[in-house]
Amino acid sequence: MMKVGVMGWPVAHSLSPALHGYWLKQHGIDADYVKCAVPPDKLAEALKTLVAEDWRGCNLTMPHKEAAIELVDRLDPAARRIGAVNTVVVESGRLAGYNTDGFGFLENLRAGAPGFDAKAGPAVVLGAGGAARAIVDALSEAGAPEVRLANRSLGRARNLARSLGGAVEPVSWERHAAALDGAALLVNATSLGMKGNPPLEIDLARLPKTALVNDIVYAPLETPLLKAAKARGNRVVDGLGMLLHQGRPGFKLWFGVMPDVTPALRAAVLAAMAQT
Repeated sequence: MMKVGVMGWPVAHSLSPALHGYWLKQHGIDADYVKCAVPPDKLAEALKTLVAEDWRGCNLTMPHKEAAIELVDRLDPAARRIGAVNTVVVESGRLAGYNTDGFGFLENLRAGAPGFDAKAGPAVVLGAGGAARAIVDALSEAGAPEVRLANRSLGRARNLARSLGGAVEPVSWERHAAALDGAALLVNATSLGMKGNPPLEIDLARLPKTALVNDIVYAPLETPLLKAAKARGNRVVDGLGMLLHQGRPGFKLWFGVMPDVTPALRAAVLAAMAQT
């Protein structure tokens, strides 16, 4: 039986087994997707095991995404730009590292808001962590004319802008509401609004009602930000689709099949989420 899995520390909360397990069953593929609890100091050893034991590859979650950059034999361009790996593929006895988060982000917006075009106008991204790096990179690659990046640490936002290049404008957190003026897209790439965390406090008054609003948080599905945006007439897209869509390229690399994101898949993953 072919083997794939997800490595993290901790990893019990991961929804990837529900996601990939659904696709494996749907496509009749004889493979097993498992959770691998791997401490940071054991990551290099665990990755070598993928080759030694003839795995197809694995997903990586916190805290391994950045460390894997130095541990794989080859990096795809997105992983190199972003500085993080979320998908590892065993290719002819060597490890290739990919980052599919940007793909998942854009595909989620295109599916949830038909007609979405990154070129339509400025985007405002809140946060400068790993998810934000992938999102800013994806928007830049898709032709966004400007990405306004607001973060509590302005220095971190500046570093991200400097490393990615392009039309990325760092914005101090105190000015994040003002940055909404004329924006076509607002993305919350912070953990604010997630269950157990403080809400994202932001005045949406300057955000055009034609703008699309996305929150990468998916627990709860409708965050306070999305609820407020919907109430004022903005189109909104929740964060679960980013998780679902980012899994598609990895599945194709492992098994040669590009799977679909369907309502039934979404329901299966939500059911798994309710049990974690």
